[in-house]
Amino acid sequence: MRNLIFVAFVEPVTEGLVFLRSAWPLHITLVRFDVESPAGADVTVRVAELAKPYATAALGASLTVGEDTGFGRNGSVPVSLIQPQPDLQTLHEQLVGALARLDGKVLTPAHTLSGYRPHVSHHGDKRLNPGDAVVLDRIALVDMAPDGDRTVRRVLRLWDRD
Repeated sequence: MRNLIFVAFVEPVTEGLVFLRSAWPLHITLVRFDVESPAGADVTVRVAELAKPYATAALGASLTVGEDTGFGRNGSVPVSLIQPQPDLQTLHEQLVGALARLDGKVLTPAHTLSGYRPHVSHHGDKRLNPGDAVVLDRIALVDMAPDGDRTVRRVLRLWDRD
């Protein structure tokens, strides 16, 4: 079973980048999921193939940062909401649909489709502010436990506007 996530980074990253799970670059989660990796096959290649047309079509969408709020238990995780935007919602829904074709298991079904609330978590002093403009220009597939190591993350595939 592979634990993967699609995100839209709002900070520069590169394909292959490895970072600590506590040191995520600022990002918008698109969908987090598990998917079976058939014997002798790398399912991430198929996931990336299915996602590519949706990710590349969404590149360049303009987003606006909304209000600050708290997520998680007792609202203890500070986040900046992203104002509703049709291209971002469509991308999210298309990725969820692609995962269904692979029998992927979405890990946060209550926060998916009509329950999707795009946001950027604050990381110490790193954060976005209400009214900031953000361009959807870096969409990535990230491995949540590369080589079985749950302390780090790895950018497996990056679609960008370059």
